[in-house]
Amino acid sequence: MARRRKGRAVDGIVLLDKPLELSSNDAVQRVKRLFFAQKAGHTGALDPLATGMLPVCLGEATKFSQFLLDADKTYEVTARLGIRTTTSDADGDVVSRQPVEVSEAQLLDACEQFRGDIQQVPSMFSALKYQGKPLYHYARQGIEVPREARDITMYALDVLRFKDDEVDMRVHCSKGTYIRTIVDDLGQALGCGAYVSKLHRSAVTDYPSERMVTLETLEYLVDKANAEDVSPSTYLDPLLLPMDTAVKRLPAVMLDDIALRYYRNGNPAQCDSETSLEVGQQVRVYDRQEQLFWGVGAIEPDGRVTPKRSVVRE
Repeated sequence: MARRRKGRAVDGIVLLDKPLELSSNDAVQRVKRLFFAQKAGHTGALDPLATGMLPVCLGEATKFSQFLLDADKTYEVTARLGIRTTTSDADGDVVSRQPVEVSEAQLLDACEQFRGDIQQVPSMFSALKYQGKPLYHYARQGIEVPREARDITMYALDVLRFKDDEVDMRVHCSKGTYIRTIVDDLGQALGCGAYVSKLHRSAVTDYPSERMVTLETLEYLVDKANAEDVSPSTYLDPLLLPMDTAVKRLPAVMLDDIALRYYRNGNPAQCDSETSLEVGQQVRVYDRQEQLFWGVGAIEPDGRVTPKRSVVRE
């Protein structure tokens, strides 16, 4: 007999404004408890020393978290010049101290090499896996392992403020970009060293920042519901974004009633689209009658759509 899941079947995405000094996993577990959700997962970890947007997927939305993990992101970062640390942030041990003799022109010139398509060697303090273990596992033991440079894209790197030994920047980057490494490399290029003293993720893809909520807000709403003797879902669920917002950059296809039955049984189904689609292309799948989202599929050579990640509905 299958074990009954604890919690309720709630589906959607909440944009959490993660606080300082809280791990992403701890943040997700707190959101899961507050929503009393059966399932929850995040879409790309934020360091405990970082704050900002952490989309938390609940229920069936967890099936599409990878799409947000792969999405571009925007950060507001403060770099402290003149000091290099082992972790490239304020938590690390100081490796070197150098005088800061950098002009604004030199700073702007150095930033040029970090724009566009570049390669980056991941930090030893990243969660990237090596032989089944995250790199930071080795780093904490003083072990350095080989890492291959990876292709990333810096869509924008804007200097917002430069005063004394501090630089505020806005960075819009592709997946897999380590901001600490960018700052460390920039410090090396300037000849004085640098580390991240403050990091805030302001955007994941084009999710609206005004929809972010804090843990304090969620806790307040739960207390408010309990005081009024109503279900917390009354106040919490309106904060959720639809699960298909995680994949809204994919083209959409529609299924009629017959095709939907095939699709829900895991079979390729005939679909309609307003745009031309390529073989293998991933698409969002909806039914024509109720406009419900049924998941992500891939286009077959005959034009049908095959289920890849399907939404289960009662």
